[in-house]
Amino acid sequence: MPGPHALRLDFTAIDYAPLVPAAVLYGLAALVVLAGVAGLARRARGTLWRVAAGAVLLLWLAGPERIRDVGQSLPETALLVVDQTPSMAIGQRAAVARRAAELIQAQAARLPGLSVRMVTVRGGRHDGTRLFAALDEAAADIPPARLAGAILVTDGQDHDLPSVPPERLRPAGADGRRAVLPLHVLLTGQGEETDRRLRILQAPPYAIVGQTATLRVEVDDLGPHPAADGRADLTLTQGGEAPLHERIRTGTPQEITLPITRPGPLLVGLTASALPGEVSTANNQDVVRINGVRDRLRVLLVSGTPNQGERVWRRLLKADPSVDLVHFTILRPPDKDDGTPLSDLALIAFPVRELFQQKIGQFDLIILDGFENRAILPRTYLENIADYVRGGGGLLLIGGPEFLGPGSLQDTPVGDILPAHVPEAGGMVEQRFRPALTPAGHRHPVTADLPGAGSAPDGHDAQWGPWYRALKADTTRGTVLMDGPDHTPLLVLDRVERGRVALLLSDQIWLWSHGEGGGGPQSDLLRRVSHWLMKEPELEEEQLSAAIADGRLVVTHRTAAATGPRDVAITAPDGTTRRVALHPVATGVSEAELPAAQPGIWTADDGTHRAFAAPVSADPLEFSDLRATAALLSPQAARTGGGVSWLGADAAHPALPVLHAPAAGAVSGPGWIGFPQRDARLVTGRTARPLLPGWVVAVLAGGLLLLGWWREGR
Repeated sequence: MPGPHALRLDFTAIDYAPLVPAAVLYGLAALVVLAGVAGLARRARGTLWRVAAGAVLLLWLAGPERIRDVGQSLPETALLVVDQTPSMAIGQRAAVARRAAELIQAQAARLPGLSVRMVTVRGGRHDGTRLFAALDEAAADIPPARLAGAILVTDGQDHDLPSVPPERLRPAGADGRRAVLPLHVLLTGQGEETDRRLRILQAPPYAIVGQTATLRVEVDDLGPHPAADGRADLTLTQGGEAPLHERIRTGTPQEITLPITRPGPLLVGLTASALPGEVSTANNQDVVRINGVRDRLRVLLVSGTPNQGERVWRRLLKADPSVDLVHFTILRPPDKDDGTPLSDLALIAFPVRELFQQKIGQFDLIILDGFENRAILPRTYLENIADYVRGGGGLLLIGGPEFLGPGSLQDTPVGDILPAHVPEAGGMVEQRFRPALTPAGHRHPVTADLPGAGSAPDGHDAQWGPWYRALKADTTRGTVLMDGPDHTPLLVLDRVERGRVALLLSDQIWLWSHGEGGGGPQSDLLRRVSHWLMKEPELEEEQLSAAIADGRLVVTHRTAAATGPRDVAITAPDGTTRRVALHPVATGVSEAELPAAQPGIWTADDGTHRAFAAPVSADPLEFSDLRATAALLSPQAARTGGGVSWLGADAAHPALPVLHAPAAGAVSGPGWIGFPQRDARLVTGRTARPLLPGWVVAVLAGGLLLLGWWREGR
């Protein structure tokens, strides 16, 4: 409906309402033409005057009418698109834009024939600032004849800029030709700004521990005032280690190498030095996430007499593409000599010296499954195994009947590092039992949350299948994660100096793989034990981790001990530190949460362990260029005749151009902007009057006939 300032306008057109049927009208016209032709052929005088009189009568019979439409002009609608995306949070940009929008609306309210529809663009959805998408959506329900144009209030950054004025600003008129409506740009700033940005061009998702990772980065100086020497300082920090400093050339891709010293997730913070006079340093820094992985893990598996468990180990280790498995099976001990040549007993000779002296340090894990020494390994080599563990290696033993009596490993130098001792008398228990987790097993990452483990602290509700044989230890050290018959230790883990040892006091775990009594998590358990022995970070007894999501830092502490730290120290990227209390959330798990708005690397420290986290930018494109600039939008405004103005940095008094009412001619000038007059109207009535009254026709036709008669008489 027309607004309060609509104008009444009259529009006139010519139409016809014949007084006789069209056939009669056409017949009379034919007679007049024939009479005229015949008169001209006979050279009769006055013929043209008589034809003219006939034409007047025919015109009157055609019923020409003057049609007058009575209507009201409709107000034009201008779109006001206000940028409130994250880049507008710099300085006073957002406040300047909001105040400018208020003043524009106030000016428009005082102008007849113009209304303003405001649209706010929030952004932050991974696709940057999309002003023209918002403009198109807002104009969808505005009739093309009533759209006056658009005003963009922004910092000048847009990520959906079309190559030509958008379709909404080029509506088709009634004659089919397209008009071009003005696009005015109001910029929140005092002029062109300068910004330095850091871009990560290439970064490996993972790297091998002990080697280096190569990053490809570029530092760009944008705007009118780049660095005079064309260089910038780049600082790299990782995991609390000493920072690395590089002097690099701006505007040119650079390759940076950094050492990968430990397995697991690694956060590398990169910071470019600030450029004097730049608008913001928010995009001078970034974080690269690299997962440190070990090169292929080498596992030595030595099996005693062939048994069912041997197949379990081979399937498990062969299925892991990161494991190189070396497997030997002792088919017959030396004391079973029957004179058969050694070449007929083995495909290859057992390389004892090579494995247990020359290359023992190359293995990440040694597994002895049902291994009965019986003088197979000399004492020196057994000492080498013990020293290998003390020096940082991993050893897993699966014990069965061979663990008792003469030749048992626990009576060799290896016994000094074992976490349990089994007496010869009464050391074997043969009865049906169900393995269960101990209270420590429920907390330890190796066994916590194993499928079917149950939740009772004593493990009595475990849903695992039964075993039928186990060793009964008289002494243990380390941590007992599972127990067997009569709650005797079944799985024991221990740390020996720099290395680790695991002892499974039964050789019947293979029953789970056959589904005995419902089976059990045999693969999960063996995989976790093996990886704990190889020091995988996610299976450590004490873990501290941190993650940032939705602007919140969550610190999680996991412990296999009965109690853990009560609080952690949180260090923000700007160096400020605060202590935050941890709250239990599950068995052996406690958490702390706090806001984390600053970009960069956050550090959590419980006094023993440290964890690092960094927020992932919700919209990296939005922060790729933080300048206030006219370079992007001014060409588009120029194509439409629109104006470009800088609003300044004073949120209370922005330098706003004057808004003019719709008019013909120019739509912008120094200190003002406006919109064209589109002449959109609403018809409220219509009148029709004869164009030729009857008396006028009679006089005119009679006069023409008299002139024809007079001409004929001369």
